[in-house]
Amino acid sequence: MDLSNLKPAEGSKHSDNFRRGRGHGSGNGKTAGKGHKGQKARSGAPRPGFEGGQMPLYRRLPKRGFTNRNTKDIEAINVSALEVFDNDTVVTIETLIEAGVIKNPKDGVKILGNGELTKKLTVKVNAFSEGAKSKIEANGGICEEV
Repeated sequence: MDLSNLKPAEGSKHSDNFRRGRGHGSGNGKTAGKGHKGQKARSGAPRPGFEGGQMPLYRRLPKRGFTNRNTKDIEAINVSALEVFDNDTVVTIETLIEAGVIKNPKDGVKILGNGELTKKLTVKVNAFSEGAKSKIEANGGICEEV
């Protein structure tokens, strides 16, 4: 058994697709599933997160940082990942996806200089580090920023 095949016990799940307060024969008449009296049985029950006037948790916790709306999510790969291609291949974002090197290019792809490269490639991506550029060009390859 693992997380992918967990399911509730047989008969433990009930549909929420029924009409409440339609007589005791329906099994959900009289109090309509709200129990007897109390604040939650009445209309105007407090909103989620209300703690009876106590300072709620979402206001007690400190707020930190911010999210930059202009940030770019760049997918980074090393030159060693380009070894899967043959000599004189034109490497683009599409060929990287087909080869399984990257799955989702997001806002762009950058080649970093970690590892060794022994093949002559023409690489067309969004950005290169200085180390990656020198390693690709050392083998006679070409770096083109798209």
